[in-house]
Amino acid sequence: MSTAGFHDGERAVQHLAGFSDAADRLQGMLQPPHLGGGLGAALRARSFAVLTARDHDQALWVSPISAEADLLVADSTTLKVNAIPANSDPLHTLPVPQQVGLLAIDLGTRRRIRVNGHLTSSADDHMTIAADQAFGNCPSYIQQRHLRTPPRFTHHTDPAPERAHSTDGRALGDEHIDLITKADTFFLGTTHPTRGADASHKGGDPGFVRVDTGEIWWPDYAGNNLFNSLGNITVDPTTALLFIDFTTGRTLHLTGEAKIEWLDPSTGLDEGNTGRRVRFMPHLVRQGRISVRGDLLGHSPHNPGVIRTATRVAGPPRSTGPVTDP
Repeated sequence: MSTAGFHDGERAVQHLAGFSDAADRLQGMLQPPHLGGGLGAALRARSFAVLTARDHDQALWVSPISAEADLLVADSTTLKVNAIPANSDPLHTLPVPQQVGLLAIDLGTRRRIRVNGHLTSSADDHMTIAADQAFGNCPSYIQQRHLRTPPRFTHHTDPAPERAHSTDGRALGDEHIDLITKADTFFLGTTHPTRGADASHKGGDPGFVRVDTGEIWWPDYAGNNLFNSLGNITVDPTTALLFIDFTTGRTLHLTGEAKIEWLDPSTGLDEGNTGRRVRFMPHLVRQGRISVRGDLLGHSPHNPGVIRTATRVAGPPRSTGPVTDP
């Protein structure tokens, strides 16, 4: 399977956003990767990552992974991950093979690398990914944090797995809403039928993620103009969200469907000023806990100020329409 170049969903969003030419200049980033050299060294320096994958019921989730040392060891086009999601995590056990997306991120230095590919093995303490894509992203909207990561997750102290419960969107609990609306960071998992899964970071000032009548939405801030996540959502609305309380280690996992809302950026309805929002309807909700803790050092200087009066757009938003990528 060739993964070079953009798929039709990414192209559709690039065109609507007016960045087709800018994206063309970056298309080389999507060539088949070599994980050696500087990229391999950067991956090995990471102690925290998030993984987008499907559970044994085929539900899509995005989950945290951590280890103090040697979390990610790269060899040519293969990435060995020397940790697995915690016992309480919906991805604690993973079916193999499957398409996965991994985001290795250093919150302290605001550096991140995306690795997308195929999960080829999974054991009690490690997994292996055959990489199809690997590239870095800019540091914008990453809140600087010092993470404290244990040498190896102590599974005997990890809470037992929680059964995922379904929700009609209006069943989000007060504790869920409180975590979501106070968040300055979350992680987004998306998927494509032939290009596979992807994991990305979203950040902003606290309050940039809203809960509106059981749905969750956030403005899409200006980024790298690749539109990998929005391109995937245009083709397949299946989406997963991960929120982490870095003070307590509490995690909130949601899987459901997302859609892009397009509006006139001059209306000032939200702080992104891009004319793009993402609206998410949760279908399944899980809570968990990780042993990683984080101290906030400072918010990103790129964060727009949050508009507290931002609400749902009036009338149906402009849509990309269904896009297929055979």
